[in-house]
Amino acid sequence: MNRILLEVIGISYSNSQNGAYTLLVGEHGAKKFLPIVIGEAEAQSIVIILENIDHPRPMTYDLMRDITEHYSIKVKEVVISKFKNGLFYSELHCEHDGKVTIFDARPSDAIALALHHKCPIYTYSNVIDEAGINANDIHFESDCDNDNHDEERSSVSIEELELMLRDAIDNEDYSTAAELRDIIKERKKTNQI
Repeated sequence: MNRILLEVIGISYSNSQNGAYTLLVGEHGAKKFLPIVIGEAEAQSIVIILENIDHPRPMTYDLMRDITEHYSIKVKEVVISKFKNGLFYSELHCEHDGKVTIFDARPSDAIALALHHKCPIYTYSNVIDEAGINANDIHFESDCDNDNHDEERSSVSIEELELMLRDAIDNEDYSTAAELRDIIKERKKTNQI
């Protein structure tokens, strides 16, 4: 079986399952992606990593990284190993004292750890063939509310935006926090010009 190196393409809210998100992973420049349904908490954890959001307290993945580093356990790679009965299965390959151990893991947890440890994520060509979706079939929902939020936020001061950002982080609403952080950065850059 051919192994394929994957990257995280994005995360979107899943209209088909209440409270769920779809994590898209695929080969760089590929025409097919794996749509992995994950929960809100897992989606927020991955967004925190992807967006480099600082959190005042360590998250579960921070704790796992700290433990593995302390005990000299290297997370070598993640493999999305199979697709069966509508579910993806993955493996976490770890090395300690020259011995590799493979752990069964949910794809969302394994991918979050891979992002934290900056290790590669793989799958097999048969998994892509069986469960992959075409890039043309991917439609990220655009929220009309986002336009209203953007208009509301444009009239708010940077100081108020920073308070909203802190509140979003405290409430673990990391997608809003990422949006606010970007607005603040853009606003500060514009004010310097």
